[in-house]
Amino acid sequence: MDFTIKEDLIRLYENHFEEEMTAFEVLPPSGSYREYCRIKSPNNQAVGAYNSDIRENEAFLQFSKHFLEQGINVPEIFAVNAEKTCYIQEDLGSLTLFDYLSRTRELEGFSDKIAQVYKRVLRELPKIQIKAGKGINYGYCYPRAAFDKQSMMWDLNYFKYYFLKLAKIPFDEQALEDDFQHFSNYLLAADADYFMFRDFQSRNIMLRDNKVAFIDYQGGRKGALQYDLASLLYDAKADIPQSVRNELLEFYLDELEKYMTVDRDEFKAFFTGYVLIRIMQAMGAYGFRGFYEKKEHFLKSIPFALENLKYLLQNNNIPEKLPELFNVLEAVSKSAFLKKIGAQQAKLTVRITSFSYKKGLPEDPSGNGGGFIFDCRAIHNPGRYDEYKQHTGKDPEVIEFLENKSEMAEFLLHVFTLVEQSVKTYLSRGFTHLSVSFGCTGGQHRSVYAAEQLAEHLKNNYPVNIVLSHREQDF
Repeated sequence: MDFTIKEDLIRLYENHFEEEMTAFEVLPPSGSYREYCRIKSPNNQAVGAYNSDIRENEAFLQFSKHFLEQGINVPEIFAVNAEKTCYIQEDLGSLTLFDYLSRTRELEGFSDKIAQVYKRVLRELPKIQIKAGKGINYGYCYPRAAFDKQSMMWDLNYFKYYFLKLAKIPFDEQALEDDFQHFSNYLLAADADYFMFRDFQSRNIMLRDNKVAFIDYQGGRKGALQYDLASLLYDAKADIPQSVRNELLEFYLDELEKYMTVDRDEFKAFFTGYVLIRIMQAMGAYGFRGFYEKKEHFLKSIPFALENLKYLLQNNNIPEKLPELFNVLEAVSKSAFLKKIGAQQAKLTVRITSFSYKKGLPEDPSGNGGGFIFDCRAIHNPGRYDEYKQHTGKDPEVIEFLENKSEMAEFLLHVFTLVEQSVKTYLSRGFTHLSVSFGCTGGQHRSVYAAEQLAEHLKNNYPVNIVLSHREQDF
């Protein structure tokens, strides 16, 4: 993050909270070009955001104000700079629905516990689309006020030029363009007088204090109900089992009927169409970010998208003839080149956990037992000092303390040696799971720092998957 931007965000924060900043953490980049940070002081913390696109910021700020007034759980905006490029917003934590899904699935598969969280989200979706959607000022929408013909053609051509061409899928340009026109006309026949979140997927849904909250709705506009539901249920890397998708679709329709009369068969036919255009839009993004910008992690979603596409082709209920479009989609679903993209070879997963001894030892979800549990309680504890009590082992102040005023470096030297011995042996013998846990008194400082350091060390030196969890800090 640029120094000037950082200074602007700190100034906004300190002016609003009337406290001096004590910690500044740049947050990992997302799929957008916006930049985020977490700022802390003795009694407060918030998220700072920078985005040079002022119109997009204005949409987010206006929608946030409206949704809060309507009782939707979105971040409160605390302060905005005069240029509308920087703002400070409520910190909703770090646990997304996708994070929760991934961690819980490691423990127990796609359990009913996960499905219940999705149902909590789906209870809120009609409130956003219908109740909160009333009275919203669509004049702030950017780049379009509605998911109209123009928007659809942008998405379809995004798919054509950044996915089909870069993935070397052959097609008849004119025939495909004709089908795009017919397909978009069909979708436009659906009732579209509702608020459409646009990117309603698991990474934009936060879990905190046993509640769901929502972020990144700045692309919202007027549109059909089916689109956001498609975005959530066919979110590629969430990889929801099809039987659960079907159950959640029926659950959503039950909730929707509390607000309006629904023709379920008609809704489901349009739903298939909106799932299809959403998948194509997402594939365009995977192609642009992955093939074009060379960001490989976007390519890892492609195999999941192919499975979704395969199911849709086998269960197509769209009452329109779209021969070239379906020929192309069939070719995409069968492409040997695409099936290899992002496919992970079976390799060693190292699960690294920090925990508090007060709350017992962590479980090993792999069922293999063994591994390591390291006791960090003999290391000088920053938690004994008031200035560190609001921080964790990921904050700069605590890191500086542990690296310069404790025995942590020597401790980790021995830990690395022991763990590396097992990692090398497990890799050579084809083992798939190793568990390493770090415990301390509160599971906040020493164990968190040690877990972070080991994860970074192994990630940089060995071909392993890392699953990192801070038990006492997470949801």
